[in-house]
Amino acid sequence: MLNSEEKKLIVKIAKLYYFEAWTQEKIAVKFGISRPAVSKLLQKGRDEGVVEILIHDDTLETGDLEKEIEAAFDLKQAIVVPTRDLKQELVYSTVGKAAAGFVLKAMKQAERIGVSWGTTLFHVVKEFPFEKKENLKIVPLVGGMGNDKTEIHANQIAYELSKKLGVKCESLYAPAVVETEELRDKIVELPNISSVLEEGKQIDLALVGIGNPFAMSTMEEIGYLNQEVLQQLKALNAVADINSRFIDQDGALCSHSINNKVIGIELEHLKAVKLVIAIAVGLHKVDSILAALKGKYVHVLITDEPTASSLAAKLK
Repeated sequence: MLNSEEKKLIVKIAKLYYFEAWTQEKIAVKFGISRPAVSKLLQKGRDEGVVEILIHDDTLETGDLEKEIEAAFDLKQAIVVPTRDLKQELVYSTVGKAAAGFVLKAMKQAERIGVSWGTTLFHVVKEFPFEKKENLKIVPLVGGMGNDKTEIHANQIAYELSKKLGVKCESLYAPAVVETEELRDKIVELPNISSVLEEGKQIDLALVGIGNPFAMSTMEEIGYLNQEVLQQLKALNAVADINSRFIDQDGALCSHSINNKVIGIELEHLKAVKLVIAIAVGLHKVDSILAALKGKYVHVLITDEPTASSLAAKLK
């Protein structure tokens, strides 16, 4: 029988271990006890009924969602990652891990992999295992120089993925979006820029994110979008960006000058890639994902369960 103090301690430890994903070593340091003592207290909690572990098999439900989304948009595959009750930071890492496992299998026949940018792709690469590959090159699909959030820029994502795979990568030393169309035209003619963009057209597999320009927008946060441009995009019914290019709710490229100022491969070139894998997380991206699927830019969609459920609900 547990006394009240022992029960309180077990509850504290169990919450950290099961809800916050703390390691037993970290918990041991916090409470000044040994790791085996933590393990024994967790076991005691289960034995005394303080902790109950329930495993819900979501395979059937997520499987139905996958089939529904695949059929609606003629996708090669939809992968819905069970993420119920997970904190946001764990959602990203969980989806990232699932995506990394899928990409690792999908890249077997690839010689060039193109990567875009964004928080979700950052987590995919972060969760990627170290696995030596040969005859493979990683190519950034869009520019992104600057000092803000450099870890989610295409160049950095390409570099980090190349380290995980032990392969070469290219770098696109240019901003994602420049001030004028004339400047963009001059930059893309530079040999070191044009050669990377040309390689981007030759990729076998692309990893892209899908952004919402009006909610939690990285492009706005970094400074590529101001309020004037956002209002103009809203008037054009823009709902998503892929590789820093904006599309409307039907998936058509928006007729806005910002799309002509992007240094990266065109969406029409993206459509020509054999396998485009989009990874997108969050309910704020449901309409954005829907637009990307309607536009036929994606062959494989990897997302979290609540987002997939909301997406499927819009199909009814």
